[in-house]
Amino acid sequence: MTKHRVYGISFAKVYPYYIAKAEKKGRTKTEVDEIIRWLTGYSQEELETHLQNQTDFETFYTEAPAPNPSRVLIKGVICGIRVEDIKEPLMQEIRYLDKLIDELAKGKAMEKILRKKQ
Repeated sequence: MTKHRVYGISFAKVYPYYIAKAEKKGRTKTEVDEIIRWLTGYSQEELETHLQNQTDFETFYTEAPAPNPSRVLIKGVICGIRVEDIKEPLMQEIRYLDKLIDELAKGKAMEKILRKKQ
């Protein structure tokens, strides 16, 4: 996908797919929202406002109030590419979320998904 095709897409258009993927595996919308808030620093109210406003991916990530510094601990393969090797910062942010949703759908504990110290 080209930059414009990915970044111009409304986050709200993809969000239901994150929810569906999680719910298909017995996880919840609440958990998806928690992951998004952890990753970006948005409050639940701010997240819902972005969804209502159909904010595009680029704006959603560039305006994130407090990107979690622990997101750099997210490792692994998504769509055949190692997340930690993605050079383009915005694409890496998008793939971080994809990877976390995958982990949720695979049954991983929230503490591990959110990279909390054990």
